[in-house]
Amino acid sequence: MSKRRNHDAAFKARVALEALKGERTVSELAAAYGVQPTMIHPWKKALREGAAGIFERGGKAAATAGIAEDMVRELHAKIGELAVANDFLSRKLKPWIGK
Repeated sequence: MSKRRNHDAAFKARVALEALKGERTVSELAAAYGVQPTMIHPWKKALREGAAGIFERGGKAAATAGIAEDMVRELHAKIGELAVANDFLSRKLKPWIGK
């Protein structure tokens, strides 16, 4: 049995764009790129649905950026807490480990 391959976003976009052009059939593209035809259909659909987002100003991109900033802030706080706990424990363990 062959190993499952993961295709990067650029590869998926290239194949989906060719599929949308309609110059070759999905079966021909699948044979040319070595993928199953059933994989190309969702890539094509995702490209069609997500293409409008490229031309939006602000909108969803700004909303997701705010979420990402909040997540980064949360993660930095957690890292700080863990660093303080790690320092505390290393100081308390020194008498037992002799370092």
